[in-house]
Amino acid sequence: MTIQNIIFLLVALAGIGLFVWQVRKIRANILVGRDRDMSGNVAERLQKTLLVAFGQQKMFKRITPALLHLVVYVGFLVINVEVIEIMIDGIFGTHRVLQFMGPLYSLLTGTNEILGALVLLAVAALWWRRNVKKVRRFSGPEMRAWPSLDADMILYIETVLMLALFTMNTADLKLHQLRNEVLPGAYPISSLLVGLFPADVTALHILERVGWWLHIVGILAFLNYLPSSKHFHIILAFPNVYYSRLVPQGQFSNVDSITHEVKAMMDPSYQVPAPAVGPDGSALAPTPFGAKDVNDLAWTNLLNAYSCTECGRCTSVCPANLTGKLLSPRKIIMDTRDRADEKYNSPLIFSPNLYGQEAKHETQEQLDRENHTLLRGYVTPEELWACTTCNACVEACPVNINPLESIIEMRRFLVLEESAAPNSLNVMFSNIENNGAPWAFSPSDRFNWADDLYVATKETGVSS
Repeated sequence: MTIQNIIFLLVALAGIGLFVWQVRKIRANILVGRDRDMSGNVAERLQKTLLVAFGQQKMFKRITPALLHLVVYVGFLVINVEVIEIMIDGIFGTHRVLQFMGPLYSLLTGTNEILGALVLLAVAALWWRRNVKKVRRFSGPEMRAWPSLDADMILYIETVLMLALFTMNTADLKLHQLRNEVLPGAYPISSLLVGLFPADVTALHILERVGWWLHIVGILAFLNYLPSSKHFHIILAFPNVYYSRLVPQGQFSNVDSITHEVKAMMDPSYQVPAPAVGPDGSALAPTPFGAKDVNDLAWTNLLNAYSCTECGRCTSVCPANLTGKLLSPRKIIMDTRDRADEKYNSPLIFSPNLYGQEAKHETQEQLDRENHTLLRGYVTPEELWACTTCNACVEACPVNINPLESIIEMRRFLVLEESAAPNSLNVMFSNIENNGAPWAFSPSDRFNWADDLYVATKETGVSS
């Protein structure tokens, strides 16, 4: 094993190890949410994952970005085959180790090059849509400096990776031509670029190595950039779709404790389950109604937050947002992720035993920040009450994120824990309590409209 192989192995281990460390922290952050049983329905969930996550089904409601995204997505999947080859070559000191595949290897390398060129074109088009055309859904109050920069960063990284790939292939191809040798594989794009490269063996060797190292180190760097980026969805989209809701979208969940109380009221023989107990046998504190902070949400809601692509499709179809109200479903999801990172992430945590624990404050500024909660600290009641629960955001999301669940849970907290519902709802609650209906009149007067209609028809002679 040469020095170059040892250096590559160390770089690869460091890159993969750092990525695993970041993923474990995010997994711990997701699991601080309330437990929710998502077992069963395996066949239905797999079908949904194949259609929505792998098949990009919901992306094709908007054909132009869908086609551009498809090119980048397929390119990402296929070009990873070459990454496997580079990893093997880097560890064992081989050169294009997969060439034993013969014609299949030529098909793979040729496909890689064509997809690489298409990826460059797609990235250019996506950059133009975002920065020149300025598609409306890419902007908004929540798209601050980092979210906006993050979207462009990935385009720049993909461009560098593709250029490094073509540099490596073109230099290697010309190097073999100067030596009157045949480079295994097919290179339809690199063969067009050969004339741009020098006819010097030493320079070509340097260019090939620079392209090789830049491509693989760039991929490892990109891998570690993902957990801090909205582009982590390329990994989390699949489990997020798998664990998405299978019930009708308009169906709200019930609060178990309230359900037990109602059943006990209706049936005196009903036995209310005993309160949950901790490991020491003592009764646990009652679970709050709704959600005030991220740990009050279900773990699937937190998985939603880390799977968000920030594409803005949810906000672009939200009737509340379109009519100028404060609500943005994308902001709700982004706020949830930001709050989870603030509350549980510490950049110095390396022990797995500390993952998912609240970060400790050291200064008053940190204490003030940590005393913020998701509700009111990030999301205002005005945003929550602007929601019409129409499910447009849920239907629009290409990776089956459900902002409505988080909105409903925070509204439950406002109503059931703080009695902080808007006045119009409080009036309705009072009417239901006193009159058995949302209207402000006695049940005995409920059919007065029929008597009035009868009198009116008698006077006018018009049959009902």
